[in-house]
Amino acid sequence: MTAPSIRNVSEREARQVAEAAREQDWRKPSFAKELFLGRFRLDLIHPHPTPAVDDVRRGEKFLATLRTFCETEIDGARIEREGQIPDETVNGLKELGAFGMKIDPKYGGLGLTQVYYNRALALVGTASPAIGALLSAHQSIGVPQPLKLFGTKEQKETFLPRCARTDISAFLLTEPDVGSDPARLATLAVPDGTDYVLDGVKLWTTNGVVADLLVVMARVPASEGHKGGITAFVVEADSPGITVENRNAFMGLRGLENGVTRFHQVRVPAANRIGPEGAGLKIALTTLNTGRLSLPAMCVGSGKWCLKIAREWAGAREQWGRPVAKHEAVGAKISFIAATTFALEAVVDLSSQMADENRNDIRIEAALAKLYGSEMGWLMADELVQIRGGRGFETADSLAARGERAVPAEQMLRDMRINRIFEGSTEIMHLLIAREAVDAHLSVAGDLIDPDKTLADKGRAAAKAGGFYARWLPKLVAGPGQLPRTYQEFGQLAGHLRYVERASRKLARSTFYAMSRWQGRMETKQGFLGRIVDIGAELFAMSAACVRAEYLNETGEHGREAQQLAEVFCRQARIRVEELFGRLWTNTDELDRKVVHGVLDGSYTWLEEGMIDPSGDGPWIADATPGPSRTDNVRRPIR
Repeated sequence: MTAPSIRNVSEREARQVAEAAREQDWRKPSFAKELFLGRFRLDLIHPHPTPAVDDVRRGEKFLATLRTFCETEIDGARIEREGQIPDETVNGLKELGAFGMKIDPKYGGLGLTQVYYNRALALVGTASPAIGALLSAHQSIGVPQPLKLFGTKEQKETFLPRCARTDISAFLLTEPDVGSDPARLATLAVPDGTDYVLDGVKLWTTNGVVADLLVVMARVPASEGHKGGITAFVVEADSPGITVENRNAFMGLRGLENGVTRFHQVRVPAANRIGPEGAGLKIALTTLNTGRLSLPAMCVGSGKWCLKIAREWAGAREQWGRPVAKHEAVGAKISFIAATTFALEAVVDLSSQMADENRNDIRIEAALAKLYGSEMGWLMADELVQIRGGRGFETADSLAARGERAVPAEQMLRDMRINRIFEGSTEIMHLLIAREAVDAHLSVAGDLIDPDKTLADKGRAAAKAGGFYARWLPKLVAGPGQLPRTYQEFGQLAGHLRYVERASRKLARSTFYAMSRWQGRMETKQGFLGRIVDIGAELFAMSAACVRAEYLNETGEHGREAQQLAEVFCRQARIRVEELFGRLWTNTDELDRKVVHGVLDGSYTWLEEGMIDPSGDGPWIADATPGPSRTDNVRRPIR
């Protein structure tokens, strides 16, 4: 049996596949979920959770060792110049145990907590973002994490020791015609005796060029004795029939070992299947619940570096008789970088510690951290380039060649850009989080807006929804955020938490009104849903910043400065929130749709006249027809 190069599915089937992959149960409380429902559960995040003493000791010891390695053994400029991480650097990281940071010590790993794993990524990512991506792809979404959550005892004993010290892993889901719509997945895994036979092509396989082990998502056809569906497999990268056909090149992360991998009649033992057939997407999404935290962690590291360079440069550079930092236009940018770095670190540390304690469901918190971190990280890098002026646009090598400090600001901007696309683009994250944010409404009123439900189903749903909203809606009218003495233990920050509580209820009321207004068409209102999510992200960040500032104030560690940073961040965030609330109902969404229709039907082609398109020839999407490879294998295992 061969796989089609393009799998055509209906919009409804695509939604059903995505919905089936969701974790649909909420067994533990979720601060962010409650926030979207208008319930400000401060008790879920305050007092700020703290790591165990032994975890801190082990984590700090490794960070010290890693810092020394980064300072002495990683040449970020060389990686950028040559477009490749030297083998000796990768082997040094293996010897250090950096590939097994999250793997249990009984399998040869370091057993670090999520908090210290993320801090390690933030540190190494500033030395070289490409190395940060290498380590993150290996441990956050590669073989170790799904096996930790879903692997059998035998699988863990077989693969985890290799991942901890010697082998590099990669995660293969995307295909030339499959991005965030997994229903189109065309790679097949056909049962054959005690094996599966894989055929298909995978695109953008981060680490795939150098990987020893692969996590591959493939579609098992339904047949007698086989449930079928998208399924996860651990695959040996040197298996016969696997060809790395291309090492992709990008505007940033030039040391990234990312490629195109073809599978032709690749035999994979059934023992290498992770979980049951059909559970692949659920495994992937569950893995990402904490895996997504690695990306905003590296954004925190970038923010810290942006702040350092902005401080040093803006204090040394003088214009019109004083340092540029003291000119308000530049100073505002520095304030934004400082306050946002503080808040983003608060979001990541809080979410990571909650992940370690495993008492809260953090699927929304992790998704919000990824969304917020990638967007704010990009803005901070962009502001740094602006602060540096022409020197921000100039390469580090060029600066050094003419005798100035080699500051790679333009590289940082290029490297940070992918974060708004990696592991779920901003637009997809908006939809994913929005689906979770309205889950409570759909669970009680979903049948009312489902065109396939019978009148009897709709009647039962109406009764269920009536009871839910009769209890819920009155609670959105008033709350503790209207009482002037609420949250007094937070001192000067109490007013911001009262604002979060009030805004949370307003957010829930807005969501309810939109559902009652648009009903089944709600899912098409992506502009509205994106703003709802962005408001929630800002409110979550404000909450995390206040809780962190209060924690630092109580422990006596930079408490006054932390409160100052939280204060300015919350004031900046409130301005953004108010703008987003206004744009919920005053926007150009309808006009934008009309213009889009005009663009697609050719009404504005006259506007494209007077330019030259430098693009080359070729199809928009490469052919991914299964079959033997016709190119050389560019796989480059590191030994």
